[in-house]
Amino acid sequence: MAENCNQDCGSCSSVCEEQQNPEISFEKLNDLSRVKKVIAIVSGKGGVGKSLVTGLMAKKTNDAGYNVAILDADITGPSIPKMFGLNQKAAGGETGIFPVTSKNGIDVMSLNLLLENPNDPVVWRGPIIAGAVKQFWSEVIWGEIDYMFVDMPPGTGDVPLTVFQSIPVDGIIVVTSPQDLVTMIVGKAVKMAKLMNIPIMGLVENMSYIKCPDCNKEFKIFGDSKVEQIAQEFNLKVLGKLPIASEIAKACDAGEIEDLEEDYLLDVVEELEKI
Repeated sequence: MAENCNQDCGSCSSVCEEQQNPEISFEKLNDLSRVKKVIAIVSGKGGVGKSLVTGLMAKKTNDAGYNVAILDADITGPSIPKMFGLNQKAAGGETGIFPVTSKNGIDVMSLNLLLENPNDPVVWRGPIIAGAVKQFWSEVIWGEIDYMFVDMPPGTGDVPLTVFQSIPVDGIIVVTSPQDLVTMIVGKAVKMAKLMNIPIMGLVENMSYIKCPDCNKEFKIFGDSKVEQIAQEFNLKVLGKLPIASEIAKACDAGEIEDLEEDYLLDVVEELEKI
């Protein structure tokens, strides 16, 4: 451990022994819960669409007949409840906290489901945020879940490290976008996953293109896609390419992501079933 360590890896520039050889000590799951597989949605930077990919994957897996849950680990920027139109608060009792269930049966736990006002900022330091993520795993009564998707905060700092050390993650999906800068960012996420010995299921590229509503031609607003090149470099699969589409934005803003009919992630359920 570095001298004068404040336990906040997210704000630390040192590469100490704890980061090079992170200790794994999983938190105990609530006695009334059984989660078969945990999939983390990650990226090395913010704003690339991790929450969108998390929501779409949960919807597609739920549509396939599986019991699905979302653990929103993005404590300071939770957006999952709004995507699913969840306005009620999570309730609890002596045995734990109950997640809020979407209209199609997806169980969700997010800090916004606990705040009195969802617009209130969460001004917490790293260790407190990490503790909240642990509580979402250990104190929430999830019931019988086939696949839990963890919407991770951006980067490779304190909270992602806490998730990988505290929750038995079975696989990671890395979200990227077409810009050149993202190649380096994806590399950071991939190396972190390898450091934690967690398999990477593949890549999803967001904002890949925009389709003209008149001629149906695709235009690459951010330049040519780099996802195939990145996938080849790191020996990964490309699980899907998401467009910039008004129907996606409208559905998320209206809390109707479960109503989207477009199938952007064709092979994701098949990949999940291979785990």
